[in-house]
Amino acid sequence: MDPTSTRSPKSPPEGSAFGGWGLSWGGWFDNRRGEWWLLAQLALIAAHLLPPWPAPGSWGFAWPLPLALLGAALFVAGLVLAAQAFWLLGPSLTPLPDPKPGAALVTTGAYGRCRHPLYQAILICSLGVTLAFGSLLHLALLLALGAVLGGKARREERQLLAIHPGYAAYRATTAAIVPCLPWLDWRR
Repeated sequence: MDPTSTRSPKSPPEGSAFGGWGLSWGGWFDNRRGEWWLLAQLALIAAHLLPPWPAPGSWGFAWPLPLALLGAALFVAGLVLAAQAFWLLGPSLTPLPDPKPGAALVTTGAYGRCRHPLYQAILICSLGVTLAFGSLLHLALLLALGAVLGGKARREERQLLAIHPGYAAYRATTAAIVPCLPWLDWRR
């Protein structure tokens, strides 16, 4: 390692796919950049792979096909929205709630509609899975994911307010994650 480099020897190399994200082994232990929020988010997303519980058939009726199809359509729409938000963030993208140093503030495209369109897309995918499966377990996962993403976004916004002078005005006029839901939209 170059002795003049400020990168930690435990950080991924800058040229890697994860370079510049700020992920480090120490962060997973002490939550220095919000790694625990990311860990909770990833665990809840992975839990969506669990089978429906209780299975809708155990209630004595078949889950309506239109709801299952609507759920599948919402899941696909969420994936498209996530891809669009990923694309728009470009080099500012990080999975952690703490913004990358020197990252530009993106307020156009999907970010003109809401401040956290990636989180919105994740919730739309989760809602899609919930409707497709007709599962109380997946409904609980959706609600837990909403709580985690709301908390993660709040931490992110504290940092964005400190480093971007125009963030307060942007926050006042743009929904956070889901317009009109108090935990997921805290415009002031």
